[in-house]
Amino acid sequence: MTDIAFELMRHLAAQGCPGRVVPIKHLSDLEDAIVGAQRRGLFDDEFYRERLSGFSFRAPPELQNPRSIIILAVPVPQVHTIFHWKGDRLPAILPPTYVGYGATSERVRAGVGVFLGKEGYKVEKADLPLKTLAVCSGLAQYGRNNIAYLPVLGSFFQLVGVLSDLPCSADPWGSPRMMERCKSCEACLRACPTGAIGQDRFLLHAERCITFHSERSGEFPAWLKPDWHDCLFGCMRCQSVCPENKGVLSWVEEREEFSEEETRLLLACAPLENLPTSTVERLRRLDMLDDLPILSRNLFVLLCGQRVTELGSRLDDPPFPNANVSGFSANVA
Repeated sequence: MTDIAFELMRHLAAQGCPGRVVPIKHLSDLEDAIVGAQRRGLFDDEFYRERLSGFSFRAPPELQNPRSIIILAVPVPQVHTIFHWKGDRLPAILPPTYVGYGATSERVRAGVGVFLGKEGYKVEKADLPLKTLAVCSGLAQYGRNNIAYLPVLGSFFQLVGVLSDLPCSADPWGSPRMMERCKSCEACLRACPTGAIGQDRFLLHAERCITFHSERSGEFPAWLKPDWHDCLFGCMRCQSVCPENKGVLSWVEEREEFSEEETRLLLACAPLENLPTSTVERLRRLDMLDDLPILSRNLFVLLCGQRVTELGSRLDDPPFPNANVSGFSANVA
């Protein structure tokens, strides 16, 4: 690692953001980890098409002499967003990887760009499988649930990657590794109700993962039971029981609160132009403006525990349960 790369890592670590720098040649390794795995039949076709086919394993032309890939982790909490309904104040979980990710990425890329720009180097956005990059670079390790973990932070962080013309002499690249304690622990496997975490292989059966289905549009598959959902987007079931997260599970922030009228409008999937300006602002801060139909469906399942197809006939006075029912648990230590 060059002195400048070392100073960059030290600068980021001082801000609580550990990172790694690896040579640009490992773009081909990342490509094989995704495209090659698909060719070998390791990914469900639908999951691959929707979630993994959009990566770019080539440096952009703006970066004339690409030399390195930089990956870093930004500590973030889980977030509780509050919805008022039928006299109850109900918290809905958003896992650490969701809220503010776009703003975090832009802020971090800008910061790295300023630091390296003083030395005459450039950075460009990296559209890469960042979890794979983090693990192969030695920054993180996999859990049995295929989620990346860091010491102290557990899985409570967001990953940001950039490409640069910064020289990189050291090469920490290695094969993906699972944490040692996972070999004798099956907590996440037992907690997953869908069988997405299997004993037959290390790679997640992502097409069975609640997170995958909670992020895509349309109806949930019939086998996905309403009371399996524990988050507004994504899922915390495997992370909430993981021993590696024991020290961070209580790191929770409440952000944004929606009145009963706002909740009603969101359940009805009201068009953006029909929402109050204050509601739109709250949704923008939560990075949800582009996902209103999905938000409406997921919120309904959390509040009602009913099939989303019933929404139209039950919207006027749906029998929403209180905050203590199954399927709407806080999952906080």
